[in-house]
Amino acid sequence: MTLSALITDFLEYLELERNASQLTIKNYDHYLRRFQDFTGEIDPKNIDLNLIRKYRLYLSRWSDPKTKKGLKRVTQNYFMIALRAFLRYLARIDIATLSPEKVELGETEARPLKVLDEAHLKQLLDAPDTSKKYGIRDRAILETLFSTGLRVSELASLNQDTINLGRREFGIVGKGGKERVVFISDSAADWLEKYLTARKDTFKPLFIRFQGKVDQTNNGESMRLTPRSIERIVEKYVKMLGLSVKATPHTLRHSFATDLLINGADIRSVQEMLGHSNISTTQIYTHVTNQHLKDVHKAFHSGNK
Repeated sequence: MTLSALITDFLEYLELERNASQLTIKNYDHYLRRFQDFTGEIDPKNIDLNLIRKYRLYLSRWSDPKTKKGLKRVTQNYFMIALRAFLRYLARIDIATLSPEKVELGETEARPLKVLDEAHLKQLLDAPDTSKKYGIRDRAILETLFSTGLRVSELASLNQDTINLGRREFGIVGKGGKERVVFISDSAADWLEKYLTARKDTFKPLFIRFQGKVDQTNNGESMRLTPRSIERIVEKYVKMLGLSVKATPHTLRHSFATDLLINGADIRSVQEMLGHSNISTTQIYTHVTNQHLKDVHKAFHSGNK
């Protein structure tokens, strides 16, 4: 079987068995085709550490023909992560090749997490004009994002019948088909109730657009806000307030996680609430909370001198 055919099989496996998003599949296709361009139709058993070293050198020296810009170290790592996942798949289907554990990633500088402090968070939540229907919707979006830590794609996928406002919880299917229960705060539940009361339709999507042509077909599916639309809504209020942190829906997810840890939640619980498969992903938040505790300790002792 050729390398290109195996890559195609792997992408189909991601879609069917791993329930990967189309964006993930597109990215993996891009990363692995670059490897295929570099190696040609190589037999998987001939993939060895020497070839991997040469490939990493190739990525390090590569530059865009138009912009002449090279690949950032973190981007180079994305190529290697995709290759490692592909090798893991080959091992799974009993094709002899290099062990994925032998593919190492280059060291990168940790990017500082963007989180909103309490004052900025309150400013952002209060920003929508709730005398308008779209403002009530936007407030409900912001409150739900912060209260649940949902990914923007997960928020966009919610339906009206998903939410149980009485029990303040609902189920969500996240990345890789991983199911989890999500809890909403009293404030988020109040704004969701106000938003749903303000709506006079019976469309299935929870968050819908109020501009453009009304399309009632397919339970109003075309009325659903897209992840990009939700990003633009958050961006609008961040710009309006002139916040120093260029907050996004993901910033509210970060803020949710750090808020939980600062208030005593254990790392495993936060991992579950965020829907992370690997706890190492969740542990990035401990650096932020440790710094916060240091700052509190410093402020306390400087005030007691």
